[in-house]
Amino acid sequence: MAEACPFSLTIPSELRLLPVARLFVEAVCQSGGLDPAAVNAVVLAVNEAISNVIRHAHRDRPSIPLHVKCRLLSEGIEVQIFDEGPAFDLATVPHLDPGEVRVGGRGVYLMRQLMDDLICERRPEGGNTLRMVKRGPRSPS
Repeated sequence: MAEACPFSLTIPSELRLLPVARLFVEAVCQSGGLDPAAVNAVVLAVNEAISNVIRHAHRDRPSIPLHVKCRLLSEGIEVQIFDEGPAFDLATVPHLDPGEVRVGGRGVYLMRQLMDDLICERRPEGGNTLRMVKRGPRSPS
């Protein structure tokens, strides 16, 4: 499958709208024929990313829109999440020991484990773009 045009979703930064974002991403993954394990991994990673944006970057301010863009690739899917928060450097988030007992702070760990590429870049106009890529087999048609 060649790269397809992007799908996009814009929602207010409200945790109660997480299911909308999850369903959107799940539908895009399924339309691209990703296998069920890949779909589940992408949906969970996006859930963690959006939850972090709402809580930390947008600080529970629903008036700030949250943008999600998905693009089907020949080998998987690319998801970009655009926020309006302060600069965020993924490299500053420590790689956690999975056996460590702690409450919270597992979102970036999960995203790193579930996705093949995880890159966060500052946008010139302000805010960040989190780019996640999942590669993998497609479901048989």
